[in-house]
Amino acid sequence: MEYPALKNVYTCYPGGKHKALTFSFDDGCVEDRRLVALFNQYGVKGTFNLNAGLRMESRLPQEEWAETYKGHEVACHTYLHPTIERSPLDQVVRQVLEDRLALESLVGYPVRGLAYPNGSWTPEIAAVLPALGIRYARVVGDTHDFGIPHDFMTWKSTCHHTHNLLADGERFANLYKTQYLYLMYVWGHGFEFTCEEDWQMMEKFLQMVTAKNDTWYATNIEVVDYLDAAKRLQYTAAADAVYNPSAQSVWIEVDGRHIEVPGGQLVKL
Repeated sequence: MEYPALKNVYTCYPGGKHKALTFSFDDGCVEDRRLVALFNQYGVKGTFNLNAGLRMESRLPQEEWAETYKGHEVACHTYLHPTIERSPLDQVVRQVLEDRLALESLVGYPVRGLAYPNGSWTPEIAAVLPALGIRYARVVGDTHDFGIPHDFMTWKSTCHHTHNLLADGERFANLYKTQYLYLMYVWGHGFEFTCEEDWQMMEKFLQMVTAKNDTWYATNIEVVDYLDAAKRLQYTAAADAVYNPSAQSVWIEVDGRHIEVPGGQLVKL
């Protein structure tokens, strides 16, 4: 029996793109008003990690959260921002669930992401998070790289917005090898924009990396959900057909051709 020729099959981001950019900012600082406006101006999306149990003048009033972060993602940062690796596990569970409950009552959708408060976590905490409805969790630190994490429960960013942002951004913008799937992830806090030069640097970065045909601009949870859907694609052994059991479309590349696989459909390749 003669089998079909072997094909090169790759996962792509939506639209057949091979690069993605995402942001993550913590604490719900008043500076987020300006940051969100900047993101909206340049067509990028961010994830904003909030503590529903903390109210202070340096943070946005909760009454503004739904409108300010509309079109972006609100994620969990625990209810009171404790250093959770020192906390009893049952109290960590309460911190996460009470934050989710409060955030969801304000924004009206499932809150499924987390940024570890103070960068504090343990393997035991990471292991329990999926049972609490959390799909990913961000640690602190920089990789200065553009790879996709092997474990989204210990997701480390490319860089902090004050750590080599422009140099990393230039490298990201110049990536051209389409056989790889790249992801740039920038994190930080609004209060760290301490002077006008900090805002100018962020805007210069956005000018460098936005409006690119090869780049998808997404929230953290959109990246996670999309890659999860891509992993669920069901191919024939000959790679002459693929079934997508998910609700959302997934894009693939087959021998150089970009193909959309709509949710719930079988596509001949």
